Amino acid sequence: MATEVAGFAKSLIDNIEKVVVGKRTTVALVVVSALADGHVLLEDVPGVAKTMLARAFATSLGCSFKRLQCTPDLLPTDVTGVSVFNPKSTEFEFRAGPIFAQILLTDEINRTTPRTQSALLEAMAERRVSVDGHTYTLKPPFIVLATQNPIDHEGTFPLPEAQLDRFLMRLSIGYPSMEDEAEMLGRLRKKHPIDNLGAIATGDELVAAQEAVRKVHVEDKVRNYVLDIVRATREHEDVALGGSPRASIALFRASQALAAVRGRDYVMPDDVKMLAPSILCHRLILKPEARLRKQNAAAVIKEIVMDAKVPIIHTADTRDEFRD
Repeated sequence: MATEVAGFAKSLIDNIEKVVVGKRTTVALVVVSALADGHVLLEDVPGVAKTMLARAFATSLGCSFKRLQCTPDLLPTDVTGVSVFNPKSTEFEFRAGPIFAQILLTDEINRTTPRTQSALLEAMAERRVSVDGHTYTLKPPFIVLATQNPIDHEGTFPLPEAQLDRFLMRLSIGYPSMEDEAEMLGRLRKKHPIDNLGAIATGDELVAAQEAVRKVHVEDKVRNYVLDIVRATREHEDVALGGSPRASIALFRASQALAAVRGRDYVMPDDVKMLAPSILCHRLILKPEARLRKQNAAAVIKEIVMDAKVPIIHTADTRDEFRD
């Protein structure tokens, strides 16, 4: 079963790479997050293919896709939908909003108000939407890919901790190398590669892969290793707010997904190590004195992972999906 998931993930990553050049690790982590049934926050400067990555991901899966451009005047009903009176039937009819897509891109999520941001909370956590006293279940898979610019803070509304905690991972794409950027320009010479990109899988196949990932074995020693790392974030001297139990669940499930992508039916400590920064950094709040010393969450997580006692289990080969 793990071999099938690995083949599925590789095909998906290869297809997305026809559009997003030279960022295999980031693309692979988005796929890992999807296999763990999680949402992703892409935080980076404009123009580095955050939106294109989301479009290529949705196209590759053949899933329904909606893009929500966040602005200060966006209303919660613009996200969830609204009931409209039909004079012919003399009844109110519900018109679904973009949140009912299987892949939802919320572009520049920090540019909309907290009230509208909160419209995503129930859907991201429970895969359902409540509107006008009615609850609607979202069709699986349901994945939110949100983007934000960490540099420009003018006219923005920073995501609160409760909203950040709903994202399984926070990723950064970064600038391409000169060789990759030259390759990108060559591919764009006639038309954009996204125009010719086709689906290589279906949403049902992703759901089946998600179910297979849950069966990946996690030894007690590795499970305790996950708990040691998360609990250490709550006790670190520079941390005011550490990882919650949701962080432990996220690291546990993502490690299962990463192991499956690497072709294994069991989790290794290296899987946990690799994922810890992407899953835990955005869940930490540092103490003011730590920020004054220019300390950051990434350095704290690195220190915690280095100090944690690594359990010894049997080794296995690692695939190269995470090497740019």
